[in-house]
Amino acid sequence: MKIHEYQGRQLLADAGIPVPAGEMVQGVEEAVNAAQRLFDGGAELAVIKAQVHAGGRGKAGFVKLVKSVDDARAAAEFMFGNRMVSPQTGAEGLEVKRLLIAQGVDIASEYYLAITVDRARNTSTLIASSEGGVEIESVAESNPDAIHKVALDPIRGLEPYQARALAFKLGFTGKQVGQAVNVMIRLARLFVESDASLAEINPLVLTPPDDEHPHGRVLAIDAKFNFDDNAMFRQKAVAGMFDPAEENQAELRANEFGLTYIALDGNIGCLVNGAGLAMSTMDIIKLHGGEPANFLDVGGSATEEAVREAFRIILSDDAVQGVLVNIFGGIMQCDTIANAIVVAAKEVGFTVPLVVRLEGTNVAAARRILDDARSEIPTMVTATDLTDAARKVCAAVAVPA
Repeated sequence: MKIHEYQGRQLLADAGIPVPAGEMVQGVEEAVNAAQRLFDGGAELAVIKAQVHAGGRGKAGFVKLVKSVDDARAAAEFMFGNRMVSPQTGAEGLEVKRLLIAQGVDIASEYYLAITVDRARNTSTLIASSEGGVEIESVAESNPDAIHKVALDPIRGLEPYQARALAFKLGFTGKQVGQAVNVMIRLARLFVESDASLAEINPLVLTPPDDEHPHGRVLAIDAKFNFDDNAMFRQKAVAGMFDPAEENQAELRANEFGLTYIALDGNIGCLVNGAGLAMSTMDIIKLHGGEPANFLDVGGSATEEAVREAFRIILSDDAVQGVLVNIFGGIMQCDTIANAIVVAAKEVGFTVPLVVRLEGTNVAAARRILDDARSEIPTMVTATDLTDAARKVCAAVAVPA
């Protein structure tokens, strides 16, 4: 589960990590009033940031620094009035419904700091770099030595000596070290306590020295969090931050019926039972020149109602020009799928080619059901095996041989 930056910043602040003042707004006038409060409070600079579940906001023009209320109004009008398009959104872009209006800060240095699950080491790992403010993937490619990793002990977590050593490697000196250690320790604790799968601050910044802070301040001015969906039953506060408007609506519908659905960019819908079978199905479609339109796994215990909903979800995608059903019946019985196909044909209707490959439990009964319903499903053809099915569906959507 993802949350917005303004929510992540609040989690950091609640955990005792220094974060500049800011607030979320949902309209232009709210943005203007929030900026006015910042400037009235002594801020000389404000930052306005679109709140969407996608990266690349700065390059897309949806992060702006402003020095006046009039500039804040112009920035808010632009962001609310345009869809944000970045490499992570696709050409259609995303509608901006929320903005973060935050106090701007002078920056002397920028750092990258994150904790994520390291499956290779079977632990959580803290990742840090003195090259913050840019995508960590770019740093890994251009200067891998600038990235430091510290494995967290499953019981003790991040230990103070590890944080201090890392702070020195990043270039912090004097009393800056204590501030950096404080941020690392608190972030590691928050990561575990919130069941996060990613807790990222990019950038973590050091401000220039001033009279009040002669060594500068270490501040988190951005926050990105992902959480383990399976832990939300015990993370009620985090679960309450979920924003369904930022999610694919078909995926939300699928989740209600216990289905796993992921939208892709192709034109061949895939209905399967099991993640491994889904991957194999998509691979063989691509092997024969096709492009999957989705990953839809009905699992091993889906009801006929859930399978019918699966067909509705697939066919609701206008890009789908053909559907491949690939079922290996184990716990999921083939006749359940066959009955669902027949009912879906009546309730939803198949106007695109439908290729069905069934094997396993109750397959003979399933084939009889489909044979008896051929007149009701004129676009349906059956396949003897997966290769045959892939060839037929790719041919049906006019993929060149």
